[in-house]
Amino acid sequence: MSQKSTYTEDNIRSLDWKEHIRMRPGMYIGKLGDGSSPDDGIYILLKEILDNSIDEYVMGAGKTIDISIQGNKVIVRDYGRGIPLGKVVDVVSKMNTGGKYDSKAFKKAVGLNGVGTKAVNALSSFFRVESTRDEKSASAEFNQGNLINKDLLDDTSRRKGTKVSFVPDENIFKKYKYRSEYVSKMLKNYVYLNTGLTIIFNGEKFYSENGLKDLLEENISTSDMLYPIIHLKAEDIEIAITHSRTQYSEEYHSFVNGQHTTQGGTHQAAYREALVKTVREYYGKNYEASDIRKSIVTAIAIKVMEPIFESQTKTKLGSTEMGGGLPTVRTFINDFVKTQFDNYLHKNPETAQAIQSKILQAERERKELSGIRKIARERAKKANLHNKKLRDCRVHFGDLKKDRRLETTLFITEGDSASGSITKSRDVNTQAVFSLKGKPLNSYGLSKKIVYENEEFNLLQAALNIEESIEGLRYNNIVIATDADVDGMHIRLLLITFFLQFFPELIKEGHLYILQTPLFRVRNKKETLYCYSEQERNDAINKLKPKPEITRFKGLGEISPDEFQHFIGEDIRLDPIMLDKEMSIEELLQFYMGKNTPNRQEFIINNLKVELDLVEEEKHL
Repeated sequence: MSQKSTYTEDNIRSLDWKEHIRMRPGMYIGKLGDGSSPDDGIYILLKEILDNSIDEYVMGAGKTIDISIQGNKVIVRDYGRGIPLGKVVDVVSKMNTGGKYDSKAFKKAVGLNGVGTKAVNALSSFFRVESTRDEKSASAEFNQGNLINKDLLDDTSRRKGTKVSFVPDENIFKKYKYRSEYVSKMLKNYVYLNTGLTIIFNGEKFYSENGLKDLLEENISTSDMLYPIIHLKAEDIEIAITHSRTQYSEEYHSFVNGQHTTQGGTHQAAYREALVKTVREYYGKNYEASDIRKSIVTAIAIKVMEPIFESQTKTKLGSTEMGGGLPTVRTFINDFVKTQFDNYLHKNPETAQAIQSKILQAERERKELSGIRKIARERAKKANLHNKKLRDCRVHFGDLKKDRRLETTLFITEGDSASGSITKSRDVNTQAVFSLKGKPLNSYGLSKKIVYENEEFNLLQAALNIEESIEGLRYNNIVIATDADVDGMHIRLLLITFFLQFFPELIKEGHLYILQTPLFRVRNKKETLYCYSEQERNDAINKLKPKPEITRFKGLGEISPDEFQHFIGEDIRLDPIMLDKEMSIEELLQFYMGKNTPNRQEFIINNLKVELDLVEEEKHL
């Protein structure tokens, strides 16, 4: 007989603030991750501290913020008013404590719930806060949220402000590292939204004079702009707009009180609606919304009194009210766009003509594709029902919470053996697998029509749910998983070309990755080590004395499902695909995927030496 469990007063337990944060970190910082994704927790920790310094600047206190990241230690120093000295400990260790509850001190702050800094404290193995004001200084030091030291100094000569140092706890964040590319992008957004603010990160200066106009110039090359950027501002709102000559889908950058709302929200929905309405009224034509917004690259930033976000990480706005006696978010944005954007079009007929030409072009393309799209949708629907190209994850069947969407991953692989191994070893809750049939088509220079006519591209687009825009993206992480040989590299390149050609914002917003799998297995009777490079292999050989057994994995199909679970679980290694601002997408595709050129031949010859050296070294194993 099974023993009945008891349920009495003794089973009731109350967690203190730091225990709860450490037990349920996802509630406070989203997913954990190792730093390979821009929404991993270690960047949220930095953001939570930085938000406080930004709010000081917004309130007119301190024009410079210094940030240092050396190894795993993060230091953020502002020159604002400084935390009141008697409250230094409370502000970073007592929940629902902070100056932002007083709207007189912080009118339109990013964080209002008094949680952020406490979460950083609880999730750090080392946390130190120092505040200087009125020529006095107070500091407090913590370990995993536990106070271990505090001090109060008189007559200090240090400049006023707050300095926070922390090291994310390796017990929570496994094998993590900060990627400077992600930090830099975050800091650029902060200075775009706070013109006049200077942020210095590891010696590099970030500053913006033109706000969202500078942001768009960072994200689209001048040669790809259909017309000069439209930049409009008023109190509590700023927008910047242009259209891409080559991009197919819509691209939005939205912000609330300086927070990058990567998942949009009420303000972004209202903005998309307002753009369509204003364009229709200006031209006196009932154009399709998708034709108006096709190829648009735009940004919007608003300021709201006491914003309500749908999660602690503040990636999606839920507020419907602006606050402070202003109309609703929807009405406020619509009124601004209707007045300012309409006025701009009347004053700039060349831009108005360029926009209308783009709309008409989109309309022609849509009508040409309408029949193909219908057939393609039916084909995709039928394929999903009757074949095994897509092995979906349970998040999309409604039996898991929405907050796990950030953890969803789609592995794109080639070959039955490789896809079979991943399928058997994956986490069925959050990891899905899409199987390619052979090498994809080189889509460089082809029109969107090919996406619907090509079975592989059509089914992949349907699996991702990105036909109209990436707002409906079903998987937060798209991972290309191919063999580490010439054929595998070619498939990677063809898939990256597909995304760059038709869905570049997936890459710009940090959704596309390459799966790193071990090149070698080094083992003896007692221990097995998996190595991702020659150096790791050599270190493993030296560690496992006497001479161990060495296996070189030629392809993913050679890795058994039992072994594969180590490489796509907690210890997964992902290399993010990032764009180089120095080269436009068109230039990038033309160089790598266009007609053969002497420059590309020279590039291949110079880089081929690395692969040949590896082959030669393997002969001696």
